[in-house]
Amino acid sequence: ACCTHPLDLLKVHLQTQQLEKVKATTLVVRILKTDGVLGLYNGLSASICRQLTYSMTRFAMYETVKKNLTQDGGTMPFYQKVLTAAVSGATGGLVGTPADLVNVRMQNDVKLPPDQRRNYKHAFDGLWKVYRNEGVPQLFGGATMASSRAVLVTVGQLAGYDQIKQLMMLTGVFEDNIVLHLTCSTLAGCLATLLTQPLDVMKTRMMNAKPGTYAGVSACAMDIAKNGPIGFFKGFIPAFVRLGPHTVFTFIFFEQLRLNFGDFKEDLAKKE
Repeated sequence: ACCTHPLDLLKVHLQTQQLEKVKATTLVVRILKTDGVLGLYNGLSASICRQLTYSMTRFAMYETVKKNLTQDGGTMPFYQKVLTAAVSGATGGLVGTPADLVNVRMQNDVKLPPDQRRNYKHAFDGLWKVYRNEGVPQLFGGATMASSRAVLVTVGQLAGYDQIKQLMMLTGVFEDNIVLHLTCSTLAGCLATLLTQPLDVMKTRMMNAKPGTYAGVSACAMDIAKNGPIGFFKGFIPAFVRLGPHTVFTFIFFEQLRLNFGDFKEDLAKKE
C-alpha cells in the first residue's frame, strides 16, 4: 500500500473526472504544484486501514478454506479456487468499505477547491466524521460495488495466482522460489486489472459522489456510459501499473512469510 499509493491516488483522480479530460502526467504536475510531494500521499492512512480490513479478511478466509480442503495433500480444483476467492472477496469488500470510502475521499480532496474539501486529518477522523455527519448507511455507501469489485479482484489475484502457480510447477521448469512468485504475481495482477476495471470506475464514482447523486448502480453506469464504453476504463493504465506492483509485492511478501514462518516450513520439518 505504501509503495503503490501515489499510483492509486492518480487512478482515483482519472476515474472521477467527467467533463475535464486531463492526462495522468498533467495531474501529477498539478498535484505537485498545489500540494507538493506529500500531495501524492493524501489518504495514505485510509489506504493502510483499508488493507488491514479488506485484504486481511479475504486472505485469511481464502487461506483457511484452502488449508482445510487440501489436508490430504491434494490441490483444489479450479472451480473451488474461484468460489472460495469469490466468497472471501465479497466478505472482504464489505468489511473494508468504510475505509475504502474514506480513502477515495481523502485522495480526491486535493483536486477540489479549498472551500469544498473535506479535510479529514486521517482515516479514523474520516470514519468518525462520516458516521457523525452522514450516518452509518453512508459508511457503507458503494458497498455493493466494492464487494462486487472485491469478488473479481480476489478471483483474479488469489485464484488466478494459485492456478497459474500450479500449472507452472507442473511443467517441471519452475521451483517454488522468487522467480516463480514474481512471474505468477505479475500475471495475476494483469488478470485482476482486466476483470475489475469497469466496476472499479463505478465504485470510485459512487463513493465520491454526494448523497443522492446516484439512485443506484444502474444510474451510475448510465452516467459513465454518456462518454462511451471507454468511460468504464478510465485510468486503466494507472490501475494496471498500480495493481500489478501491488499484487507482486503482496505475494512476494506473503510467500516469504509462508516459506520462512508458515505451514510450508512445518511440513519440511516433519519430513526431515
